[in-house]
Amino acid sequence: MPRPTKQQIDDEILEAAAHLFARHGLKETSVQRIADTVGYSKTGLLHRFPTKEALQTAVIGRCVEQIHDTASGVADLPPGPQRDRAVLTGLAELAVAQPGTVALLLSSLLAEPESEIGEALAVIGEAIAGAFGDEPHADTERALRVTGALGAVAVASIALCGQLHPGAATRLAEVGFDALGH
Repeated sequence: MPRPTKQQIDDEILEAAAHLFARHGLKETSVQRIADTVGYSKTGLLHRFPTKEALQTAVIGRCVEQIHDTASGVADLPPGPQRDRAVLTGLAELAVAQPGTVALLLSSLLAEPESEIGEALAVIGEAIAGAFGDEPHADTERALRVTGALGAVAVASIALCGQLHPGAATRLAEVGFDALGH
């Protein structure tokens, strides 16, 4: 069996950290708990991410980057049903591949806006609105539908985490798409 690449190891650590941050909170998740979850020593983990804050920053940065990647993939499409479907498909693929990241996004909705995760959520929210081609807070009805679509994808992916396979992302996106009312 080939050894995992540096990127694969980092991805595994960041996904586990996202899941633990979502479940236990940023303050209550120790570096040791993350190391134990991924099967690395605390020293080995700290070699890759020197502090818990560096882990938090990396988890949030990866999430924002993935949403920006989704947005750039649909930038040529005009706002509307085709773009909405493409964005939801990209986010559903993320949800199936990285349920911990999606769990963190959901849990951060309850964060205080002034907290580190609350500030990160604002950046993530702007990135998601941009992916859909929307102006944040411009149309309450549209914002409600997009939030419902994202909620459908996120909650279903977390609830069915162990049962979803990569091909399930298309069906998951369709569930979210239905909430948009096209």
